[in-house]
Amino acid sequence: MPVALTALPAMAQEAAISAAEAAPAVTVEVAYIFNTLLFLIGGFLVMWMAAGFAMLEAGLVRSKNVTTQLFKNISLFSIAGIMFWLVGYNLMYPADWTIGGWIGELFAPKSIEPVAGGDAADGYSAGSDFFFQLMFCATTASIVSGTLAERVRLWPFMIFTVVLTGVIYPIEASWEWGAGWLDQRGFSDFAGSTLVHAAGGFAALAGAIVLGPRLGKYRPDGRMQPMPGSNLALATLGTFILWLGWFGFNGASQLALGSVSDAADVSRIFVNTNAAASAGVIAAIVTTQLMFGKIDLTMVLNGALAGLVAITAEPLTPSIFASLLIGGVGGVIAVVVVPMLDRMRIDDVVGAIPVHLCAGIWGTLIVPATNADTSFAVQALGVGAIGFFVFGVSFLVWTVLKATMGIRVDQEAEITGLDVSEMGMEAYPDFVQAK
Repeated sequence: MPVALTALPAMAQEAAISAAEAAPAVTVEVAYIFNTLLFLIGGFLVMWMAAGFAMLEAGLVRSKNVTTQLFKNISLFSIAGIMFWLVGYNLMYPADWTIGGWIGELFAPKSIEPVAGGDAADGYSAGSDFFFQLMFCATTASIVSGTLAERVRLWPFMIFTVVLTGVIYPIEASWEWGAGWLDQRGFSDFAGSTLVHAAGGFAALAGAIVLGPRLGKYRPDGRMQPMPGSNLALATLGTFILWLGWFGFNGASQLALGSVSDAADVSRIFVNTNAAASAGVIAAIVTTQLMFGKIDLTMVLNGALAGLVAITAEPLTPSIFASLLIGGVGGVIAVVVVPMLDRMRIDDVVGAIPVHLCAGIWGTLIVPATNADTSFAVQALGVGAIGFFVFGVSFLVWTVLKATMGIRVDQEAEITGLDVSEMGMEAYPDFVQAK
């Protein structure tokens, strides 16, 4: 299988390698500038994904909960911006480990002041690296927001976000990206199919189980009550914004643009990322038509995102054909997992668990099919370890919050809508909302 998936672009790869070898080397200063620029451009593209998540979620929740959802997205992004500086960065990228390979530096705020020889030796500025890595942390928290929509209280959600962005995400990400114990065993997750997306999905799953489904979502007779979103135009806009931002997410994860070969690799990552998203859309179109007799736009949008999540673990080594296969399977996953969750009475408002958790696991497990330097056993070990840690700690935090301050709005507030009960303002005040 690995040979079949990588054979098609062999001649093109050889030609690119030959061209790269023939190209003159750039100076250290020029490489520093281009590497820093890649981090900054990639960072603001990933930051733009925050707008994508906000629009997607605003479109997929009911009109009476839109303001609350928009608030959650801007608040979680801001919480991540502070917590990742205060605690997260040096916990994720430790100069010295508190527990070797497992837990990094505790309570060591990140400094971006230049250190003699430090920035030049790294090949990029400390500030650009911090900015880029921060965006991944915020993305992880965004995934949780959509799953728990329409019934979670705001303050417990923000407290959980503090823990997730300051402690949970940095610790599990350090195991691979911080040269921790998983990295030492050969685990590979190029841009975060598991470290970011599945991690956010595990945290969302834990929250959904502790929180419970929305009122009326599951009938006593076992049937599921559809609860359509308020604005599919916003949801579609959000998907396109996320698709655009993903080029920064995956492309800048090359972490270098200071050579011809790096530039070629970034371009290749862009192409494979786009191919996987396209395949996810087509696969979701076909799957919804076959399963439901009609095409479901919301699942098609999630098919695009699932394709993107799936290719994120390894967007460089696959051929275009392999990228289409990986993304296409992700699109199918985004559709077929939804009724499975409904049978288990797990209420995921925006479909984040199928997209980020399940497609993220798929993308991580399939990496060895195109990357000969990895193994299926180690990839499975990494997924299992990260899932056990993130789900376990998240479940504990949600349970403690539920027992101490409560995490769910009361029945009247849920029926009226969180915009009125939690925020005191409505996104669409000129329209009479059905109660």
